[in-house]
Amino acid sequence: MTPQKIPATVITGFLGAGKTTLVRHLLENADGRRIALIINEFGDVGVDGGILKGCGDALCREEDVIELSNGCICCTVADDFVPTMKKLLDRADPPSHIVIETSGLALPQPLVRAFNWPEIKSRVTVDGVVTVVDAKALAEGRFADDEEAVAAQRAADPNVEHENPIEELFEDQLNCADMVIVNKTDLLGEDELAAITADLKTQVRKGTRLVPTTHGMIDTAALLGVSAAAEDDLGNRLSHHEMEGEVQHDHDDFVTFIVTLDGPQDRAGLAARIARTLEKHDILRLKGFADVNGSPSRLVVQAVGPRLDSYFDRMWKPGETRGTQLVVIGEKHMDKAAIEASLTG
Repeated sequence: MTPQKIPATVITGFLGAGKTTLVRHLLENADGRRIALIINEFGDVGVDGGILKGCGDALCREEDVIELSNGCICCTVADDFVPTMKKLLDRADPPSHIVIETSGLALPQPLVRAFNWPEIKSRVTVDGVVTVVDAKALAEGRFADDEEAVAAQRAADPNVEHENPIEELFEDQLNCADMVIVNKTDLLGEDELAAITADLKTQVRKGTRLVPTTHGMIDTAALLGVSAAAEDDLGNRLSHHEMEGEVQHDHDDFVTFIVTLDGPQDRAGLAARIARTLEKHDILRLKGFADVNGSPSRLVVQAVGPRLDSYFDRMWKPGETRGTQLVVIGEKHMDKAAIEASLTG
């Protein structure tokens, strides 16, 4: 991280995961840092000047809390975020650290990409991207405590330009993270927490830290000072939205086809076949759902390059046809027949 650059921490996660609680804890334990807070969440715990109450530090000033309420931050970067950042940086006494609490609907990658805009690139860097997840909800097979509230949040935001399913948003938030705060662990047993942690490890990038917390309590020294410079690492943090956009822009150079597998699958065997196929063939992306032996839940499979992730997203619905379908995306010279043979085993 260039010394003169002001570090910024991006905090993402679904509505109700505990982002605002984490921010409160951070402000109350700022250890002398003067933190500016940009808030883009809606409908969560009150985020006006009251968030600074109890900070007990003269460095906590009301003018350092800025709300962006014109919609999902990743869709209003040019209109809201960049001008706001520029005003912060142009102050006579700019903050020593900037914390950005995104909307739960936000794709973190476009926001991180905005740190490369000429107006701010030389003056601020993304110290780290922190994703907060609701451990209790995950243990119960949900991505958020109240998924209907997340859907309502999306419906209420006229500026949302992306329509990613909730599971894709969750994957995008994990894929961009330098640290994942596994919150509400006090509501889980040891075995439940171990299972959730093991599953999350399969979904994050190598080197991403998983930190269990209760009420968002974490040592500020661990949360800040990550020095990730995430804006220079965008190639490893692509979202579904971005990857699909790239394929669409050059569609003549790519092919997409579906491989359907018969009958319930052995999870380990399926993973081995997919991994072997990814290694041997020029596949850019593979995704789909699988019917797994002995499980009442649907298995989601995602692969980008050589990286393969899988997790159970929900129960199969009554009357729903169970099955396994894998969507393969790659360059047009791919050997489709050989890939199908490799995946079917």
